[in-house]
Amino acid sequence: MKYVEKSVEVNVPVQTAYNQWTQFEEFPRFMEGVELVKQMGDKDLHWRANIYGKVEEWNAVIQEQEPDKRISWRSTSGSENSGEITFQPLRANRTRVNVKMGYNPEGLVENVGAWLGIVGGRVEGDLTRFKEFIEARGQETGAWRGEIENEHVTAKG
Repeated sequence: MKYVEKSVEVNVPVQTAYNQWTQFEEFPRFMEGVELVKQMGDKDLHWRANIYGKVEEWNAVIQEQEPDKRISWRSTSGSENSGEITFQPLRANRTRVNVKMGYNPEGLVENVGAWLGIVGGRVEGDLTRFKEFIEARGQETGAWRGEIENEHVTAKG
């Protein structure tokens, strides 16, 4: 597994940043190469992305989700990946969004890309575009305030 850790500070309250991040189907608006994220229920997602010029599809499950604090996931099909997004309030209208992601590059092109740090650059660019997206809007496009613990939906808010 290769690992990437990146963060960005956004000029919105923690609740706004978190709420936007729960809108998975909006990810193609700010994530490079992501063509589609389809929510298949409260915790199941289907992804399609163009990675190094190749279209990849996989499913993922949200393992943990705590409003205004964190979202963690793991893939259940396709290329192995997992990660966690955490939200840290800095001031009333400023939040640090942290990404920790693990992935398993497959084949020569993906391994060379990992070695060159291309994935880290892509994640950093995605966070920059998220910052621009949410700050320009000033509010989230929607919200899901439920909780997930050990891959089980425990509460809906």
